[in-house]
Amino acid sequence: MTNIKIGMLFVASYLLGGIPTGYIIGRVKGIDIRKHGSGNPGTANVYRTLGKLPGITTFIADFLKGFIPAMIALHFFYAAGSAGFSKGHWWIPVTAGALAIAGHIWTVFLNFHGGKGVATAAGVFMALLPVPTAGAFVVFAIAVAVTHHISVGSMSASVALPILCLFLADAQQRPFTLLALAVCALIFYTHISNIRRILKGAELSFKHRGPGGEQK
Repeated sequence: MTNIKIGMLFVASYLLGGIPTGYIIGRVKGIDIRKHGSGNPGTANVYRTLGKLPGITTFIADFLKGFIPAMIALHFFYAAGSAGFSKGHWWIPVTAGALAIAGHIWTVFLNFHGGKGVATAAGVFMALLPVPTAGAFVVFAIAVAVTHHISVGSMSASVALPILCLFLADAQQRPFTLLALAVCALIFYTHISNIRRILKGAELSFKHRGPGGEQK
């Protein structure tokens, strides 16, 4: 029965992560967000295209898509120090979190083309590694303030998180650092197009707004 519940948790984590928040908000506003700006249905493109409130709403929803399954796994399927691989082991919340992030990036609801995983990953790590994640948010804010690029902030935070884990994570949280390292690599992978635009000087600033935004 426990294995069935764990399986249900994993399926639910992927499906919840796959809910295309930005796409849904765009449709409510009368546009297909995939055809505007960078074409990505994530927080940054929604913010630039539709404005502050839709962008913030997208971030919160995408954040919760990661936070909820990771927190459920942490409280109901995890026991610190458990050696039982089928019950209470650290791999269960790690897998639930990873599936939520994967669901966001490769969502079944949009032909496996979703967002870049940053907000959902932030939710996962706020559940699993709250103190290091808070530090990563600070790094994100500083990087965005200096560069005006959300993509730079996202990549900077993804690098900072596993480093901060070395200093701020307690012994029980250390196994979750493995997920932080994997997600760091994944975030860079999903930002390849951004990296190319940055190198060309063509990356959009978060201050740039599209047809529904408040700034141009």
